[in-house]
Amino acid sequence: MKILSASQIRELDAYTIAQTPIASIDLMERACRAFSGWFVSHFQGRERVHVVCGTGNNGGDGMGVARMLREQGYEPTCWVVKSGMSVTNDFSVNLERAKTAGVRIFEIEAAAGGILAECDVIIDALFGSGLSRPAEGLYAWVIEEMNRSDAYRVAIDIPSGLRVDAASSGPIVVADYTISFQLPKLAFMMSQNGKYVGDWKLVDIGLHREFIKNADSGFHYTREKVIRRNLQDRNRFDHKGTYGHALLIAGSLGKIGAAVLASRAALRAGLGLLTVHVPRCGNVILQSSVPEAMVSLDRDEEMFTAPPAMEAYSSVGIGPGLGRSSESVHALEFVLRHYRHPMVIDADALNILSEQKELMSLIPEGSILTPHPREFERLAGKTTDDFARLEALRELAKRTRCVVVLKGAYTAIAEPGGQVHFNSTGNPGMATGGTGDTLTGIITGLLAQKYSSLDAARIGVFVHGLSGDLVARELGMTSLIASDLTEFLPSAFLKLHRK
Repeated sequence: MKILSASQIRELDAYTIAQTPIASIDLMERACRAFSGWFVSHFQGRERVHVVCGTGNNGGDGMGVARMLREQGYEPTCWVVKSGMSVTNDFSVNLERAKTAGVRIFEIEAAAGGILAECDVIIDALFGSGLSRPAEGLYAWVIEEMNRSDAYRVAIDIPSGLRVDAASSGPIVVADYTISFQLPKLAFMMSQNGKYVGDWKLVDIGLHREFIKNADSGFHYTREKVIRRNLQDRNRFDHKGTYGHALLIAGSLGKIGAAVLASRAALRAGLGLLTVHVPRCGNVILQSSVPEAMVSLDRDEEMFTAPPAMEAYSSVGIGPGLGRSSESVHALEFVLRHYRHPMVIDADALNILSEQKELMSLIPEGSILTPHPREFERLAGKTTDDFARLEALRELAKRTRCVVVLKGAYTAIAEPGGQVHFNSTGNPGMATGGTGDTLTGIITGLLAQKYSSLDAARIGVFVHGLSGDLVARELGMTSLIASDLTEFLPSAFLKLHRK
């Protein structure tokens, strides 16, 4: 699913109106009906509903929603903020329709406290997706008044004050729910905006699919159907050699658990054969906890100092629990110089690269880097906001000619060509130690099965998050631990393979 810019959203609306053809007010009617359908399914009709409208098209949406809710038995009150915003034709039409339907409508022309005190739900229809500067004056006061209320806040399309595709400042509505039309907004993917957007949902309003298909966008939101389409089928005469032989280099004294987590996840990702290279102190642990894997022992008791011969392996994953000793630094350099196929680089291997920047040029083209935000900052430098960090992510992928997986709530996967894919699965219960090791194992296992680097990353991140969602559904988020993800991987893959 593409993510479009604010200007492209306006072009999409205009194209839909011109090509469908449909009148602008009728397209607005579709949007109002889609929003109202969601609202009625979530609020029972006894709530006191206040709709805060500007005089642009977002305000027109608000007026249309108020009229439709009244038809459903609600008794909404509309507040129209008049402070210099131009009045659109569609707003005027829906204002008259709302008056005819008997909706109570009041104007806000100056700050006057307490206007939203007696309500249970506030519908935010003040600004839409075209906002290009911070809210000021009366508009800023109204946003702050909405945020002071104890009522639920539901934003139409995007919370007022939040910009679609740039960093925002000034007052912004803190929504509990955001009901967005047709496509997600880039702003929704940014951690700094999470408290404003709340729980966001998409509703289909029939915007022109041909325009969306042809739109030039560098940002995508990965949904299940894309992953299903890219999963490989298994054939009757396949054998373990068909599904690759991966090498995992992981673990050090006190951190052999990271090697165990990554190993078990790699095997559950459908890998044919796995060899795990660990220090000698990890031998018994690996042999007993992952009997399906072969173990390669380092010459050192406690740390990684030299890899085994690597020519025979379909993929190499390196980093979980590795440590950053000088011996491990030299061993990592050896791996980078001598394994010239795409590999998965995580955790301490990334930390070593951030400390030894001269090694970055040795990373094989097409490799997959999987940093969490702090590891990414060490690699790419500090940024001022999430949008700047997104550009730094694209630059790192381009500079290294690698796929870079920036882990987070909507994990961002950047291609060397600049395209970014945001993931749609996962939950806060996964914010616990070891889940990154599990992801490294999954992606390494997929890469060994001859998936492209991009597909290995996208499928790996998606199924990792889906497994976490299945765990949360069964066990809750609070008690989720990394090994649970591996236990639920079979269910996640089964769900994806169902026709």
